[in-house]
Amino acid sequence: MALYAIADLHLSLSGSKPMDVFPGWENYVSRLQAGWEALVRPQDTVVVPGDISWAMDLNGALADFRFLDALPGKKVILKGNHDYFWTTLSKMNTFLSSNGIESISILHNNCITAEGYCLCGTRGWVYDGTEPADQKVILREAGRLRMSLEQGAKTGFPILCFLHYPPILGKERCEEILQILNEFNITRCYYGHIHGSACQFALNGMAEGIQFTLISADALRFIPLRIQ
Repeated sequence: MALYAIADLHLSLSGSKPMDVFPGWENYVSRLQAGWEALVRPQDTVVVPGDISWAMDLNGALADFRFLDALPGKKVILKGNHDYFWTTLSKMNTFLSSNGIESISILHNNCITAEGYCLCGTRGWVYDGTEPADQKVILREAGRLRMSLEQGAKTGFPILCFLHYPPILGKERCEEILQILNEFNITRCYYGHIHGSACQFALNGMAEGIQFTLISADALRFIPLRIQ
C-alpha cells in the first residue's frame, strides 16, 4: 500500500469553468486520469488538499466526485479556497453515501489514518491578518488545525500535515499556522494553491524544521506524488 498526494484538481465536469484555457492545463482531466491510473493501485491512498471542484453546491459537484471515485485507490479530501460546494462534514458524508461514492473520505476538523500515518490538516488562509475579517478566518483555521493535530497525536501514528494554502511563500508567513505546526513537532507538510509561474517562488525544502512540499496539480504535471 502506498500514499500519494496531489492538490488543485479544479474539476468542472458538469460546469462551464474548465482550466484548459490556462497555459499548462491543456487536456488536464485526461492527463490527470492517465497519470493517476499509471501509479495508484486500488489499495493505495491519495490525499487531495483542496480546490477539487468548481461546483457551487454538492449536486453540481456530483460528476466531479464520481470521476474521482472511479479512479483507483482511496481518496482523502480537504477544503480549498475554491471549493464553494463545501458544507458540514455530516452533510457531505451523507451526500457521498447516498450517491454510492465510497472511496472518498473528508478531512475536516478530524484526522484520518492511512498507510501507517495519521493525516491531519485544514485549508489555512492568507498571510495578511491586519483586516478583522482575515484575522477571524486565520484564527478559525488555526483552531481547526489544532483540533486535527490533537486528534492525530492520540493515534500514535506519525503525522503528515496537509494544507491548501502555503504557510510560507517568499517573505510572507502565516505565523498562527506555523506556531501550531511547530508546537506539534510536525516535520512534513504538503500544500497546494500555487500555480503557473508562481511555482518558482514556492517553498520546496526545509523551513522551521519542517519539510514543505508543493503538490498543486500543474506543479506535479498532473501526476500524484508518492509520499510513502
